[in-house]
Amino acid sequence: MIAFTAAEIAEITHGRLSAEPGITPGSVVTDSREAAAGSLYVAKPGEAADGHDFVAAAFERGAVLALVQRDIADAAGHTYPAVVVEDSVLAMGALAAEAVRRIRDRRAAAGDACTVIGITGSAGKTTTKDLLAGILAEHGSTVAPQGSYNGEVGVPLTVFKAGFDTRYLVIEMGATGIGHIRYLAAMVRPEIGVVLGVGTAHAGEFGGVENIAVAKGELVEALPADGTAVLNLDDALVSAMAGRTAAPILGFSSQPARSGQPATVRAEAVELNAGGSPEFDLVLPDGGRHRVAARLIGAHHVANLLAAAGAAHAAGIPGARIATSLSAQGAASRWRMERTERPDGVTIINDAYNANPESMRAALRTLADLGRGRRTWAVLGAMLELGEDSIREHTAVGTQVVRLNISRLLVIGREARALYISAVNEGSWGDECLFAETADEAYQILRSELEPGDLVLFKSSNSIGLRHLGDRIALPPLAPVAAEPSAATATEGSALP
Repeated sequence: MIAFTAAEIAEITHGRLSAEPGITPGSVVTDSREAAAGSLYVAKPGEAADGHDFVAAAFERGAVLALVQRDIADAAGHTYPAVVVEDSVLAMGALAAEAVRRIRDRRAAAGDACTVIGITGSAGKTTTKDLLAGILAEHGSTVAPQGSYNGEVGVPLTVFKAGFDTRYLVIEMGATGIGHIRYLAAMVRPEIGVVLGVGTAHAGEFGGVENIAVAKGELVEALPADGTAVLNLDDALVSAMAGRTAAPILGFSSQPARSGQPATVRAEAVELNAGGSPEFDLVLPDGGRHRVAARLIGAHHVANLLAAAGAAHAAGIPGARIATSLSAQGAASRWRMERTERPDGVTIINDAYNANPESMRAALRTLADLGRGRRTWAVLGAMLELGEDSIREHTAVGTQVVRLNISRLLVIGREARALYISAVNEGSWGDECLFAETADEAYQILRSELEPGDLVLFKSSNSIGLRHLGDRIALPPLAPVAAEPSAATATEGSALP
């Protein structure tokens, strides 16, 4: 972390200092349970809890300064050392922006650089971030988000992990409304921006897919004229963003090249191996061709692999090194097509970190491809934040399950009942199609009915929690499952997803 004194923090955030000006925190946390000796604790109000209620706990664990929206006193009436601001989350952003500026200035003065790369899209951000960070880490000190830290809290927390030795800073950018990515991009000022796709995730919150495209395109609008916009040419809404940036375009595509297209990173001779992982020739704009044998499961990951390759190419990484790294990397973050082989021969594919119609369809196609000659299970929960399209999209998924000849469908929760009904109406009934009100009820069904050789996919939106059901089924019965770190669950208060 870049060191800031309490006086500097107050100046940068336009806050009021109620502490010794020379206090210099060595880390930043937004969860009092993560506070340690020398921490700056950021207290932020949220829907479920107010971080100001945990200031005392943070100081008990070693925090030396708090960023708060009001003075907090201990039982004896003594005010905790703090910088008091109007909005603690915006203050975090201001502090992160100054950290990025100082890193860039210091490295430029030494004749070096810190390259900032932003990644957004309706699906695949975390996988692409992990792949890109894996490539870049072989060429210089690289900082990338933990888990899916991609909002107004998660992005500053990522920045605070960077130091003057950071050569590459990879930032994942999420949003639930127009203006969110513009805010994040202004904070970190990326030179390279990657847009993966415009899907229907959060369509209800955005007010339609067109508004999602507006929001995702804010990343390329923020790029400098000497930067690079890495765009998915296979997505028409993303391809159209070329007209919204001053930066040169580097497209990526798994389709044949067409006349007039910008320079592209391509996947040719694509095939899936026996384990369901894609293999292809990586073709780069400089004429290089390199075989990639990925370790990720599912043909849909070709786009993520190409996006990471495009960003790495834009950052100056040699093509052969890109291909070698992509071929060596498996899934770095949990619950993304995570495969577990049980001793009894049951295979679990846990892809329930999140879900939208596009990722749901891709996961089901992968299940069907891998399940030839095996009994397949689709254990599905709701896709949230689809607005008025929710019933239609769940109905379409239920129809797809039947038409892909998935052996068994288990739908969990009232929010997903339209999926179950559509599968029944499409001709799946009896024990082929089951409905459970709760994950515990579904657990009992699976525990009693799974047979050796079965292949089971778990998929739902994050808050539905089917990833934990997948863990229960993958591990010995009743084994405890540790919660994952995330910007949403590991902090007091709330953050943008």
